[in-house]
Amino acid sequence: MKAFILAAGLGTRLGSLTENKPKALVKVQGTEMLALTIQRLRSQGFTELIVNVHHYGQMVIDFLKKNDNFGVHIHISDERGQLLDTGGALLKARDYLMGEEPVLIHNVDVISEIDFKELLVRHTNDNALATLCVRNRNSDRTLIFDKHMELKGWTNKKSKEFKWASQPLTDYTAYAFSGIYVISPGFIHKIKLTGKFSIIDAWLSMAGQHKIKGYIDQSKHWFDLGTPDKIRQAELYLKNQPM
Repeated sequence: MKAFILAAGLGTRLGSLTENKPKALVKVQGTEMLALTIQRLRSQGFTELIVNVHHYGQMVIDFLKKNDNFGVHIHISDERGQLLDTGGALLKARDYLMGEEPVLIHNVDVISEIDFKELLVRHTNDNALATLCVRNRNSDRTLIFDKHMELKGWTNKKSKEFKWASQPLTDYTAYAFSGIYVISPGFIHKIKLTGKFSIIDAWLSMAGQHKIKGYIDQSKHWFDLGTPDKIRQAELYLKNQPM
């Protein structure tokens, strides 16, 4: 199985923790975020990974080499010339993402208890172009789904902004994105945007004509590692339940 770890972010919310290292190498309970993500993917059967790099990119490459790629095959998608955001990153890595099987996309700065094999089965059974992991949690920005859990829009609660895939809905459910999703082999070919762009814009551009599904993660724990305080919360969890 194949997965793409999005590890190129600047990590600006982490302050001094990323002054001299990339976000992917910030430690959580003594282990680098990237190592935690790779170990979890490997434990669930993933043997081929793509990792994108930008900020202190060579440090990430050297880290992987030093650790013998943690026993899996890893491709580097090099964004040191330009950070391409969550959507442009997929186009940059498209040669590595091609194939006949779905690919899991995983932000480096999240920890979850999601069963990835179950997620992939659901994705396949739904015949979806993409399946997005979401949770019922507090967030200013949420994805909008209809009663069939098909993506229809996005909203920012603070700014009251809405983006719709097609026609606005009055009856919908909103969930927060969990930083993990699955794409089918044809997904990359259907991206019409170019350069630097958010993957959310790509989802919305496809959702009017293609099935972009939501997968509700009801597991007990999920952590965003984007701030020092959130890292501390995750460390309490990892201390009691090592990944």
